[in-house]
Amino acid sequence: MELLQCEKVSKVYGSGSSQVTALDGIDLTVNRGEFVAIVGASGSGKSTLLHILGTVEQPTEGRVTIEGTDLSALNAAQAAVFRRRKVGLIYQSYNLIPTMTVERNICMPLLLDRKKPDRERLERIVTSLGIQDKLGALPGQLSGGQQQRAAIARSLLYCPALLLADEPTGNLDRKNSREIVDMLKLSNRNYGQTILLVTHDEKIALEADRIITIADGRIAADEKRR
Repeated sequence: MELLQCEKVSKVYGSGSSQVTALDGIDLTVNRGEFVAIVGASGSGKSTLLHILGTVEQPTEGRVTIEGTDLSALNAAQAAVFRRRKVGLIYQSYNLIPTMTVERNICMPLLLDRKKPDRERLERIVTSLGIQDKLGALPGQLSGGQQQRAAIARSLLYCPALLLADEPTGNLDRKNSREIVDMLKLSNRNYGQTILLVTHDEKIALEADRIITIADGRIAADEKRR
C-alpha cells in the first residue's frame, strides 16, 4: 500500500551563476512498511530529499504526498503539526532538549498536542531500546548511543506514518552503530514502521529491504533486496 509519493521533485538554491540544483526531477514511491536506504556521495542531494519529505524544506518544483496529504498545500503551522504527528525525524545530532529529562524529551511530541503518552507503549519502546533506567536522567548524563536511543524512542512513541533517519549513526562508534541499526530493523519488523534511512555506510545500507542511490540530484539506481 502506497504511503509516500514524490512526483518530479526538484530543489534549486541560489540564482544566476551561483545557482545549485540539489534535486532534479525525483520520482519516488515508498510503500507502507518498507525499510529503504538512500545512499550517494556527499552533495548528491540525499539529505535535501529527506528534509523535503520531513517538511523542513519545500521543493522548488514537484509534489510530495504522504498518506494522501499534499505537503505543498500546508502552511508553516500546518507543516509543523503534520511533521510532529506523521513524521519521525532522527538526526545524528540527537536534538534532545538538555534541560528536560529523557522521559520528557521522548514524550514531547505528545505533550505539545496535550495528549498523555500510552504508558504501556512507552515502557515497551524504552525497554526494547535499553534505556528504561535512564528516563529520569538529563541528556547530558547519557552516552552518545543512549541519546540516540532516546531520539529513536521519541520518534516511535507517536506511531508516525514515516520515520526519516539522516545519518543516525554518524556520531557513533561501530558497536553503537550496529545496535542502532538493529533497533531500526526491529521497529520496522515489530511495529511495521516505514523507514527511510540516509547513510554513507554501505554495510548499513545493505541491512535495508531496498537501496536507492542518488547522484547529481537524480535517482541513479533503485534496488529491491528482499
